Amino acid sequence: MKRVLFILSTLEDEDVEWLAAAGEKRLIAEGRSLITVNVPIDALFIVLDGALSVRLGRNEEEIGQVTAGEVLGEVSLLDSRPPVASVVALEDSFVLAIPHAALKHKLDVEERFAARFYRALGRFLAHRQRAQLVRLGYAGEDTLDENLDEESLDPELLDELSLVGRRFGTLLRRMGVEPSRDL
Repeated sequence: MKRVLFILSTLEDEDVEWLAAAGEKRLIAEGRSLITVNVPIDALFIVLDGALSVRLGRNEEEIGQVTAGEVLGEVSLLDSRPPVASVVALEDSFVLAIPHAALKHKLDVEERFAARFYRALGRFLAHRQRAQLVRLGYAGEDTLDENLDEESLDPELLDELSLVGRRFGTLLRRMGVEPSRDL
């Protein structure tokens, strides 16, 4: 379930309900951009279904693909600078878009939600940092990899997989999305 694993494993059920209520389902048609490099974004995105390409540079070289369960725009939420990559739909895709303004307000007024949310982002960013160190050859191969398989996950997260699956299912149902592939 990728990045959403870190978010949904740390949040409470009522937090997930709030995300669904505060956000809106958006269809990103094949070939259309969800995020454009250097253009500010106004939402945090959770990919509900579909496949998108992450692209860097003037030539927009693909550096990866994201599918259901990925979270996009988390860095722009934290530092408010425009994105450094573009994200383009490879097929018709659905995302849950949670407006930055609503999310920031909730983070400001609900300390417990804020603590859970920032802890989730911290866990994800720690995982990404470890994976980057492995890719660059600065850490042992047995440390971690980006695939989020059972061998590379924090044991705490493994215990929460069924909970995350249930919470992601709640988001899909609330948004009226029937997944086109296994998560």
